[in-house]
Amino acid sequence: MDIKKLQTLVVDALEDVKGQDIVVFDTMHLTSLFDRIAVVSGTSNRQTKALAASVRDKVKAGGGDVVGMEGEDTGEWVLVDLGDMIVHIMQPAIRQYYRLEEIWGEKPVKLGAAKRKSTAEAEAAEPKAKSKHLAATQEQPEVKPIRERKPAAAKRAPAATKTGATTTAAKKPAARKPAATKAPVGKTIKVAPSKTEIAAVEATKAKPPKRVTKAAAAPADAAPEKKVIRRVKKAEE
Repeated sequence: MDIKKLQTLVVDALEDVKGQDIVVFDTMHLTSLFDRIAVVSGTSNRQTKALAASVRDKVKAGGGDVVGMEGEDTGEWVLVDLGDMIVHIMQPAIRQYYRLEEIWGEKPVKLGAAKRKSTAEAEAAEPKAKSKHLAATQEQPEVKPIRERKPAAAKRAPAATKTGATTTAAKKPAARKPAATKAPVGKTIKVAPSKTEIAAVEATKAKPPKRVTKAAAAPADAAPEKKVIRRVKKAEE
C-alpha cells in the first residue's frame, strides 16, 4: 500500500474515535525499518484500546497489513505495527514522560496536505452524485425577467372653477377663530358723597358771580379799536 494512503487511513481512524494531539513524522532518513511514525493521546485505557482497534479495522478494510499490536492489556501505551508505519497510542502522562516527538520529530508531516491529495485522487476517480437536498446542485429553472410596475402618479389637484373671465380657486375652509372671552359684567354700586364734598359744593354756590370786564369779554382774536382824534380849527378873530 502507498505510504500516503496508509497515513491517511490511520489519521481518519484516529479522528473517528476523537484522538487528541495527532502528529505524524517522516522517519525515512533516520531508519530503514519504517517510513512513518504516528503519536496520539487517549484520555483513558478504554479510549486507547478503542483507538488501536479503529486503526486495525480501517487499515484491514483498506487493503493494508497489520503486523502486530502491543500493550492492549494495560491500555497506557498501545503500539500498532503496520509495517511501513508505527502508531503509538499513549495516555498524556506516559506521552509527556517518554517524549517520542523529540526522538523522531525532525520532519513532521502536514496532515491536511496529505489528506487533501488523497481525497482529490479519490474524487477524480469517482463522479460526484448530486444531492437532492442542496439547492446549489439542483438544476434551476429559467428565470424570466420581472417587469417592475411604475408607481401611480399623485392625484392632480382639483381644477379652478371658471366664472366668466375670472377664475376662482377652490376655497379652503376658513380656520375658526377662537371665541372672544366676554368680560364679566358687574353691578354698579352708588357711593354717597362725603361731608367735605357737600360743603365744597355749597360754598361754590354761595359765592357772587364774577364781573366780566370788557377786556375779558372781548375775544382774543378781535382787532383793537382805533381812536380818531379830530383837530378843531380856531376861528379867526
